[in-house]
Amino acid sequence: MTDALSRLLQTRDWLMADGATGTNLFNMGLASGEPPELWNVDKPDNIRALYRGAVEAGSDIFLTNSFGGNASRLKLHNAQDRVRELNRLAASLGREVADAAGRPVVVAGSMGPTGDIFAPMGTLTHELAVEMFHEQAEGLKEGGADVLWVETISAPEEFKAAAEAARLAGMPWCGTMSFDTAGRTMMGVTSAQLAALVDKLPNPPLAFGANCGVGASDLLRTVLGFAASGTERPVIAKGNAGIPKYHDGHIHYDGTPELMAEYAVLARDAGATIIGGCCGPMPEHLRAMRAALEARPRGPRPTLEEISQKMGGFSSASDGTGDEPAATRERRGRRRG
Repeated sequence: MTDALSRLLQTRDWLMADGATGTNLFNMGLASGEPPELWNVDKPDNIRALYRGAVEAGSDIFLTNSFGGNASRLKLHNAQDRVRELNRLAASLGREVADAAGRPVVVAGSMGPTGDIFAPMGTLTHELAVEMFHEQAEGLKEGGADVLWVETISAPEEFKAAAEAARLAGMPWCGTMSFDTAGRTMMGVTSAQLAALVDKLPNPPLAFGANCGVGASDLLRTVLGFAASGTERPVIAKGNAGIPKYHDGHIHYDGTPELMAEYAVLARDAGATIIGGCCGPMPEHLRAMRAALEARPRGPRPTLEEISQKMGGFSSASDGTGDEPAATRERRGRRRG
C-alpha cells in the first residue's frame, strides 16, 4: 500500500491520533448549535490552530473539521449545497499543517453519521446514504486528505454505505462506531458484530474500532472485545476525557492528562494500534498520552478489574455480547455500584 497511513502502520506498533474537535472549537468561541464546518471558510486560522495543537502535542493522525459535513446535517443550516466546498477546505487546511510538521502526519477526513434513520424505520436508503458520503468524500479527497475517517456510527447499514462511498472515491478509509448503550451501539451492534462486519465488507477499512461512547472504561472494554474476536486488522480507540462540565463560558471534561495517559497505555495493551481521544482531550492531554506511550513498555492485556481500578467503573454490567456468566455480571455490577 502506498497511502500515508499504511506506510506509518508498517513502521510503528502504535500511532497516536488527535483529541477533541468540538471542545476545542467551543473554547475558541463556537456557539452552541453553530455548524463548526462553516469555520473552515469564516475562521480558517482557528481551524489551523486546532490542527496544529494536535500535531505539536505529538499526534500522528488528526481529523479534519468536517464531522457534520454531509448534506443531511448541513441542510439544518441551509448549507447543503456547500458540502464539496466545506470538506475541501477542511482537508486543505489540514494539508497545510501536516506538510509543515517536519515528520509524517496523516490528514484524516472526518465523516460523521448522516443523522437520518434507515428504512423501514426511517427514510434513509442505502443509495442515498452512499450518495451523501460519496459527495463528502470527494470534497475531502480534493482538499488533500490522506484517508477517510468514518466515525460515531451506530447502524451497520450506515457503515456499509460509507465503505461503498470510499470505494467510489478511490480512498482508503477507517471506521469507528460508538458503543454507548450497555456495550452496544444505539442500533444494537456489539464489538464482536462490528469485527465480523468489517471482515465481510468488499472494501474493508484499514483500521476499525470505537470512539466516543460513555467513558474511557467502557471503550477499553470494547477494545478487549475486538481483541477477543481474533481480528488482525489494526484497532482504533478514541475515548472521552471524563464527563463534560461548564465553567466560566468554557466546556471542560474532568478527565485529567494523567488519567488520559493511563488510558492510552491501557488501550495499547488491550490491543489498540491507533490511540486518541474524542470529546474533551486538549493538547495537554495528548502530550501526556504521547509521553506515556513512549516511556512505558508494552504490558500484558489488562483485565476488566484493572481497567475499572485505574479508570473508574463501567456504566453497565456487561459489554453487550452476553457471553459472561450471570453471576459474574451480577458481582461486577454490585462492585461498580
